[in-house]
Amino acid sequence: MAKLLIVEDEKHQRELYSMEFEDEGYEVDQASNGKEAVEMVKTNKYDLVIMDIRMPEMDGIEALGKILSRDKKIPIIIYTAYSNYKSNFMTWTADAYVTKSSNLDEIKGKVKEILTART
Repeated sequence: MAKLLIVEDEKHQRELYSMEFEDEGYEVDQASNGKEAVEMVKTNKYDLVIMDIRMPEMDGIEALGKILSRDKKIPIIIYTAYSNYKSNFMTWTADAYVTKSSNLDEIKGKVKEILTART
């Protein structure tokens, strides 16, 4: 079973994503901001991180850089409502960039695709 880290500052969304991925058979941890995510990656082994960009304390772009500087092999999906960040060169280091939608099929498909390619 793959272990995911969901990084999202909005509690209801974070819990919804966690439930959806748990229903798909994944083990899921949650972080409410980038700073918390960086700390969690230091002490846990994740198969994939799903990261929002706009969050308090440390945004997703800064957290992405810190996580990848620690572990270049961990796949990270940027999952945000803001498509304009796609042109930010730092987001190019992510394995995927998915714009948030009420339909979670795209993000679920991207997670499955990345994890399948890694095995």
